[in-house]
Formats: sequence, structure tokens, C-alpha cells
Amino acid sequence: MRPLARLPSIRAKLGSTIVFAVAVTLILVFLFLGYALRNSPRDSEVLALLATARHAAEGKVERLPEDTQVIVAPLFGEGTTSGVDLGVDPPAFEDQQAHWGITQGVEYVVVPQIVDGQYRGTIAVMRPAAGQGFGARLSATVGFLRTFWWQFLAAGAVAAGVALILARLLAKGMTQPLRDMAAAAKRMTTGDYTQRIATPSRDEVGQLAEAFNKMSGELESVELLRRDLVANVSHELKTPISALRAHLENLLDGVEDPDPETLQVMLQQSDRLGRLVDQLLELSRLESGDLPLEPEDVELGPLVQQVVSEVGVARAAGEVDVRNDVSAELPPVRADRERVHQVLFNLLDNAVRFTPSGGRVTVTAAPENGRCIVTVSDTGPGIEPEHLPRLFDRFYRVDPARSREGGGTGIGLAIARSVIEAHGGHIWAESDLGEGSAFRFDLPVAHDRRRE
Repeated sequence: MRPLARLPSIRAKLGSTIVFAVAVTLILVFLFLGYALRNSPRDSEVLALLATARHAAEGKVERLPEDTQVIVAPLFGEGTTSGVDLGVDPPAFEDQQAHWGITQGVEYVVVPQIVDGQYRGTIAVMRPAAGQGFGARLSATVGFLRTFWWQFLAAGAVAAGVALILARLLAKGMTQPLRDMAAAAKRMTTGDYTQRIATPSRDEVGQLAEAFNKMSGELESVELLRRDLVANVSHELKTPISALRAHLENLLDGVEDPDPETLQVMLQQSDRLGRLVDQLLELSRLESGDLPLEPEDVELGPLVQQVVSEVGVARAAGEVDVRNDVSAELPPVRADRERVHQVLFNLLDNAVRFTPSGGRVTVTAAPENGRCIVTVSDTGPGIEPEHLPRLFDRFYRVDPARSREGGGTGIGLAIARSVIEAHGGHIWAESDLGEGSAFRFDLPVAHDRRRE
């Protein structure tokens, strides 16, 4: 398990990450800074060596460091030496200037000796020089850090504290939408799908909140559809069952005789009940993909003519002019013939049912970009715009009372949508109030499918 996974909140994880990053950064900065300034103590030592040389020139040296040698070289007479013997002679300079350098592993400072304004010679102060390799550099760096460790520690503590405070402040604002979503998700488990998250953020958290709002909206819509479906199915099943029960009770009580007319009414109600159950099962199989299609090359002209004839017989549509304007030159489509027949029958049946006497229902088709657009249009009263998006929902009716009287179940258009979508197509409706409606769907053209 990753170390951060043990922390209980995002704020703790973010704060720990930032503090760790600050700590690593400070350590690296301190190391590089120590390496860059590793010679700072050495510069101080050189200054101390120079001061020792000055004091020696003035005769004020009382005690020399243990590893230091002082050599006095007068212009006249013998020179003197004190301190440790390093076994190295310092360079000679006659320009009456101070000099510093390293020779034969010995660091030296040479200063002129001035007495009463007169140049009397030179005084050299020497000591062993520090190494010049990588080990020496590392040692000098460590020495510098040892000298200033508490300043580095204080700076790191202050930087880490500031970073932790800023991280918690930033994390609180960043994670507030996440906490809101967690609380909303808990409420959604109880069936409350009205939860929405408000956030001004446009980063990944804001995008997540937007997706959460979209998901909750879709869940709310699904829940409403589920409730509507249960209510509609219950109502649709209750109507024929109540009629059958009433007739059976009348027969048992002797109120009605089991004559052919009564039995015919009961048979019609049982047929309606059977159709409803069959349609629900079929819709369920279509939406779940359990109902396989058997695609073939289908000529739309003859199929539309067959459906027009069947609708005319089923609805006695003599008062409505139903026309088949599908061109005989239209290329065939690649589809399941029986399913397309079902879609056309549902669309034509609805169009004839809602078109007043003297009206007209027309079926047309035209190829477009490798697909065939089929249109069923009528001259009925039209459909209000707010109903168009829900026309293909199960049990949805623009005029519920009229649909029940006509024997509709409100599932035909939902089945039509599932069939067309199973073919990879799309079905939609267009309407102008007072001028009629047009239902359109598209299917793949057969020869284009073969070329693929």
C-alpha cells in the first residue's frame, strides 16, 4: 500500500506531499548553497592568517596557532623562524605589497615589515593548505553546513510551516466540491436524485462536479420514467383485467348470459392484455439486445405498399388518403424486413389514427450519404413542440384519453425507436401545429454496406 493511501483525507495527503516536496527542495538548496559557499570559512581563515602576519610585523604576536609557522626575512642580517617547521620556504617578494597563495601544499601570507616608515623586509606566515580534491570539497561543504546548521534548520521549519498552512487553505477550497459530492451521493442512496453540486471551479474537480450533476439529472429522469412506467403498466393492465373481471362476475351472478357478443368482448379484452404483455416483452428484448436481427436487402417500395394495404384494412382508413410515394428506383436497404415492417406499420397506424377525415398520409424515401431517409408525414393537427422530445418514450401519449379509446398502448413508438437504433439508425419527429407532423428514420443502403 502506498504511504499516502493511509492518510484519511485529501487535505492530509496534499499537505504531506507539499511538506515533503519543500523539505527535499530545501535539503537540495542547502547542499548546493553549502557547496557554493564552502570556501567562506576558508576566506575567514585567510583573513585570520593575514591578521597574524600583520601582528607579527608589528611585533604583537603573543601566541601562534599550533599549525602555523612565522618566518621573518629582514633586508639585512639573518632571518628568524617560529612555530612549527613546515619545511617549505615562502616565495620572496620585494614590491612591498601583501601576498597570499599556496605553494608545495602550504598556504602562505607574505606582508612587508615597515618600521618608522622604512621597509625592513618581509614577514611570512604559513600553515598547511586544505586539500583540493573532491574529498576536500565535500569536507569543506560539510564543515560549512555544520557551522550554519541551525540557520538552515530554522529556515526549513519556517518554510515547511508556511507550505503546510497554504496547502491546507488551498486543499479546503479544492476538496469542498468532493465533500459535497460525497454527501450528495449518500443522500442519493436513499432515492433522492435531486442533488446538485455548485462550484465555480473549471479544473478537473469542476469537471467532475459537472459530470456528477449530469449523472444525478439522468438518474432523476430514469427514476421518473421508472415511476411513470410502473404507473402506466399498472393502468394499462388494470383496464382489460377489470373489464374481464366485471364480465365474469356478471356471468357468475346471472346478470349476463354467455352469448357470443359477451364472449367476444371478453376475448377482445384478453387479446388487448396479451398484446400489451407481448409488446413489453419485445421492447425489453430489443433494448437489451436479446432480439437478433436478420438483415437482408429490402426493397422499400413494395414493403411500404404492403403496409399501406394492411393499415387500410386494420383502420378502415377510407376517409384518409394514404399514399406510397417511394420511388421504384430507390436502392434497397440492408435491414431486417419484419422489423422495418413493424416500424412502418406503427408510424402509419398512428398517422391514420390522428389524421382527420379528408386528410392525407404520405410515405416518401430518399438516399442521403449512404443511408436512406424514410418519412411518414400527415396533415393532422400537429404536435406541440414540448411533446416532441418524449414521443418515443414508453407509454407517453400526447392525448392519453384519445389513444386509449383507439386501442393504443403507448409502446409502438418506443419499439420503433429500439428497432431503428438496433439497425444503427436514428428516428425523430418534426411537426408544425395546424399543418401536420412528419416522422423520419434512416437505414443503411444495401450497396454501400456491401462495399464496406
